Amino acid sequence: MGQPLNVLNIGIVGCGNIVAQYLATLPSLETLKLVAVADLDLARAEAVAAELPGVRALSVQELLDDGEVELVLNLTIPAAHAQVALAAIAAGKHVYGEKPLAATSAEAAEVLAAAAAAGVTLGCAPDTVLGTGTQTARRAIDDGLIGRPISATATMMCPGHERWHPNPDFYYVPGGGPLLDMGPYYVSSLVTLLGPVQSVIGAASHTRDSRTIATGPRAGEQIPVSTDTHVSGVLIHESGALSTLVMSFDAVATQAANIEVHGETGSLIVPDPNIFDGEVKLRRLGDSEWETLPVSGGYVDASRGIGLHDLATTAPGREPRAGGALAFHALEVMESVLRSAHTGQLVKIERTCPRPDAVPLTQTTLTREALSSPARA
Repeated sequence: MGQPLNVLNIGIVGCGNIVAQYLATLPSLETLKLVAVADLDLARAEAVAAELPGVRALSVQELLDDGEVELVLNLTIPAAHAQVALAAIAAGKHVYGEKPLAATSAEAAEVLAAAAAAGVTLGCAPDTVLGTGTQTARRAIDDGLIGRPISATATMMCPGHERWHPNPDFYYVPGGGPLLDMGPYYVSSLVTLLGPVQSVIGAASHTRDSRTIATGPRAGEQIPVSTDTHVSGVLIHESGALSTLVMSFDAVATQAANIEVHGETGSLIVPDPNIFDGEVKLRRLGDSEWETLPVSGGYVDASRGIGLHDLATTAPGREPRAGGALAFHALEVMESVLRSAHTGQLVKIERTCPRPDAVPLTQTTLTREALSSPARA
């Protein structure tokens, strides 16, 4: 630790739908090198490796045992996130995972504790919060352009992932649903903008007992639904700001798939936190029009996987911006909203997290000179 890092060698576990988005980013990040891929279905790993010269297809255990792999990118389904992360940590490897950090906060706590004990670094999606959209809004708040923040709204409404995903089963079981699937983008952004949450109030509904797969070889198949598919919550931030969250797989569409932040002297429209960029708009007290703010923070032209670079270039002893602490906090907040929905009571958040560091305006594609900065070995 503490020595300049030339390249951090990455091994991917899980070669499902999401892997293509990471593979589109990794070649542009010169701090990272993909060396191996693995999947329970070895044929899927072999198909991915065949398109990537120099990348080896391995079994999951072979990848975990491989001495060349320094960080495991965990792209398995949510139910397997903790198991794979713990195995990678036990093998002495850093871990960066898809969201959520684990299927439950109890499992996530095990992962955090294991990483701390092993002295390895833990990162987790979503890394969209590192893009110019959320980070320009963060800069505006930090610069006082809206005065003291009072409230925020965060909305995601869609008819459900069975309309496009060929194997959507895991979206409709405990650990899935709109809140745990899409909520990490919104909650992570709200914490980045307004700081950690101290308590929540929630309500939820479950409108259908089955869903019909619309695409792929299973088109027409009915799958059961055993989790809430429309969730609303109020997040009470430690700062006193109140955020209203609405996540749904039951609606048709919304024009407000974004975040709004309101302060004493101004309001912000923040882009959809499921994307990296987008316009940030400000309306000041007394103005009659919205103004588009110049881009002032975040990784420029970022895409999924920039969080791996952020982890690789985080100074020793510092928490990555898309780190385990933020991912755990977001998961506990979401679980607490669901618990409140089922009990009808306010739920206090037990574990806080630091507000992640702001990202200065930074070009995404790095030069070799950038590799001389302190990074994690």
